[in-house]
Amino acid sequence: MRRTSRWLLSLTVLIGAAGVGGASFNATAADTDIKDRILAIKGMSIIEEKPVDGYRFFLLNYEQPVDHRNPEKGTFKQRLSLLHKSEKSPTVFFTSGYGLNEEPRRSEPTQMIDGNQVSMEYRFFTPSRPEPADWSKLDIKQAADDQHRVFTALNDIYGKRWISTGGSKGGMTATYYRRFHPEDMDGTVAYVAPNDVDNKEDSAYYDFFEKVGSKECRDRLNSTQHEIFDRRGEMVDRLKKWAKEGKYTFKLTGSADKAFELVAQDLVWGFWQYHSEEEECDTVPTKDAKTDELWAWADEIGGWEAGTDQGMEYYTPYYFQAGTQLGSPDYESPLLDDVRKYPGLNTPRTYVPRDIPMEFDRKAMKDVDSWVRKNASQMLFVNGERDPWSAEPFSVGKGAKDSYVLEAPGANHGANIAGLNADDKAKATSVLLKWAGVKQGDGAQPKRLTKYDAELDRPDKRDRMLRP
Repeated sequence: MRRTSRWLLSLTVLIGAAGVGGASFNATAADTDIKDRILAIKGMSIIEEKPVDGYRFFLLNYEQPVDHRNPEKGTFKQRLSLLHKSEKSPTVFFTSGYGLNEEPRRSEPTQMIDGNQVSMEYRFFTPSRPEPADWSKLDIKQAADDQHRVFTALNDIYGKRWISTGGSKGGMTATYYRRFHPEDMDGTVAYVAPNDVDNKEDSAYYDFFEKVGSKECRDRLNSTQHEIFDRRGEMVDRLKKWAKEGKYTFKLTGSADKAFELVAQDLVWGFWQYHSEEEECDTVPTKDAKTDELWAWADEIGGWEAGTDQGMEYYTPYYFQAGTQLGSPDYESPLLDDVRKYPGLNTPRTYVPRDIPMEFDRKAMKDVDSWVRKNASQMLFVNGERDPWSAEPFSVGKGAKDSYVLEAPGANHGANIAGLNADDKAKATSVLLKWAGVKQGDGAQPKRLTKYDAELDRPDKRDRMLRP
């Protein structure tokens, strides 16, 4: 469908060009510097160009409607970045679902297909926020329409295949984009994307934490977390002193005591989300450890700043969406029932200023889930065996075409194609190259097309920062 529309567009261009000297028209476009071609797009402006070996890298602003349903009601500037290789290469459309990384990075699909990469800052993450901010305009359809306009604007330059991708909330974003604009992309790779179809049904998380890893590691983590709660008095005193010295506040949570509980109750979750049992479980302090050691470990795993107003502010758009459409895991470890003082505290409403209204839409995720099961096409979901967020994954049903759900053994929230078993890795690599239009030799083992680059390819934890 999409390739047909491209053929018609190409035919139209050729017919129009023939009337004005087609050969010279195409030559002129090809000879124009890529920076000038990008800036010729209406609403596009450049913030900065940074030097990168083998690429051109641009930070850009693109003017977007605040409300795509009523575009006449104002605009805002949305930040983008472009890692340019060649107009003749395929392009990856990367979304983190959060703010924009201002440094050049190659996502795994970009590394594998040797392509360009467009990255988009999610609406309402500063500075890509309308002023004044009408929070009712922050929803998955508006964000998908943002992506559609960016794709449409750049597709005249980058006319080869397009692949959308992202991890965590970025994987969710890439999925929602396909749901609302299914013909834009030639393929999608969504990493560790939670699928909270029923926000009130969270038994999958309880099952996960009863089985993940070894019993020895689970017992050690649970014991240490409980001991941190048992030392609540010492911990809260430290938190108050630390906050005073660092000028942190607790207006959203209501007190340092509540902030302590928010952070401390997610420590086991945080360990499994980003850490490895094999390498790190033995380093978890025991319940006999000194308070200094327990405090430092909790700061490393959960981050005491996460319970402060300053730590929450950046994530306000995420928590708003979690409380209005995305859903969130309502998981509270039963092992903490005897020490928890504020049951139900860890909900999206806690993290969002009270002057921002929130009402949950129970139909939004059910709609996306149904579409993926029945209509997904050229979509690949990669999950981690030991990732809490992968406890509620997307599924593809009989109506889906050329779509797959794969699990990386032993992987956490950083799961990727490289971490799949040999057969799944070969399958994922093959379909991705096929979707990108990369020719593969008959019988040849599919493999990534670029060499590892320590600067461009190092993982950025900020790209997968979902918080429980």
